[in-house]
Amino acid sequence: MIYHQLVIYLHTIMTVTMTLETMTFHACHGVMAEERIVGGTFLADVSYTIDTNAVETDRIEDTVNYSDIYNLVKEEMLQPSFTIEHVAGRTLKAIKARFPQIQELVIKISKLNPPVNGKMASASVVIKNT
Repeated sequence: MIYHQLVIYLHTIMTVTMTLETMTFHACHGVMAEERIVGGTFLADVSYTIDTNAVETDRIEDTVNYSDIYNLVKEEMLQPSFTIEHVAGRTLKAIKARFPQIQELVIKISKLNPPVNGKMASASVVIKNT
């Protein structure tokens, strides 16, 4: 008699946080007219938390593809705004609308060398949805 062993894989769902760091864009955000014409350099960081079994399955379908997140950030960065707060808020809403399975989302938008009466490396805003 031949016995066959039945192997059942139980995939454990784990909470995972993915971080996309220092995405760099040339964009036209700012209050001053020349900022909206010439533009400047902006950085975006996005961190999101999801429950996934991709740590075991190794399937992109079981997670949120960070390339898709990058593309959403890029779309929002290319739309001019007066404030980086608005850019961050739009970006958060776009990501949450496309990926409702995201439990926690943190977005940081930084404007490099902002026009101030002095020297400043960057001005940043952090927005989160938990």
